[in-house]
Amino acid sequence: MPRVTIDDVAELAGVSIKTVSRVANGERNVRPSTRERVERAIAQLNYRANFSARNLATQRSHLIVLVYEDPARYETPSADYVIRMQNGALRACRQQRYELLIHPCTYGAANLRRELNDLVGRVRPTGIVLAAPLSNMAHVVDAIAETRTPLVCLSPGVESSSRPTVATNDREICAEMTRYLASLGHRQIAFVSGNPDHHAVSNRLPGYLDGLRQSAIKSAARLVVAGDNSLKAGEAAAESLLALARPPTAIFAANDDMAAGVLRVALRKGLRIPDDLSVAGFDDSSLASHVFPTLTTIRQPLARIAEQAVQLIVSGKATGADAGTSIIPAALVIRDSTGPAPS
Repeated sequence: MPRVTIDDVAELAGVSIKTVSRVANGERNVRPSTRERVERAIAQLNYRANFSARNLATQRSHLIVLVYEDPARYETPSADYVIRMQNGALRACRQQRYELLIHPCTYGAANLRRELNDLVGRVRPTGIVLAAPLSNMAHVVDAIAETRTPLVCLSPGVESSSRPTVATNDREICAEMTRYLASLGHRQIAFVSGNPDHHAVSNRLPGYLDGLRQSAIKSAARLVVAGDNSLKAGEAAAESLLALARPPTAIFAANDDMAAGVLRVALRKGLRIPDDLSVAGFDDSSLASHVFPTLTTIRQPLARIAEQAVQLIVSGKATGADAGTSIIPAALVIRDSTGPAPS
């Protein structure tokens, strides 16, 4: 049986080959009635687009690569973080008839530049979505930029006028969480800051300070402890904060892992959560709903962020003139670990 061609579809639908191509590629500038006629012809003939020929002509595959830090490196690996990004990117790719390739890597690897160059050379992607914290590491961004592949950075922590980014409102949402704790009557609110190398996380401390100021609470240096995003750092911070002569009644950590460390120490000391101490985190990782008590936190819209990044690449907006920062708001998730301040 001879292979069905684009010419056959065009003849049956009564349209041009170019119109069939637009419909097959998911382009929007086609009248609904015409699109319906072409899609009916495609279904009737069981037509399959020749993507290999199209890729050869454009010198690019219809492929998006999601590059992220390998979660296996961390003390409490969060596959949930990757899966949520992957789901968002996949949703956008399917809508546009693209494929998604995921590529975990280690930012400290000596051969990372060569690894990324080899990746681009092998698969010739339409574009690359670079997840945090890699997105704020200049040597990683520069290695991809050298390949001249369209690039969108996720949550790099700093705005760029030369490279498109998609992020959430870390500073504003952390101010909101702090105000929420203050609304429960807490006046001694401590903060555990994150890894300073992760720029997006570093925006969370200023948000906490904003929230204190907006709640007419004076900040105190003794209530801010530096962490590194790990569960052990949360434990160390809790030991320090709860040993103060006037300990906090609420501890807000810059990520869920550190918040879980705070919970562990507080419970070990016999404190009741949230009666004696309220605890909040950031990320809404799977850990947040599995610890006891369940953790009040901030949900990052990771799927929507990744989806938006893919859309920028496919639409051709992931290049210089259209570069900018798209903000997708995060949201508070109130669970059992927070409550009114103890009297």
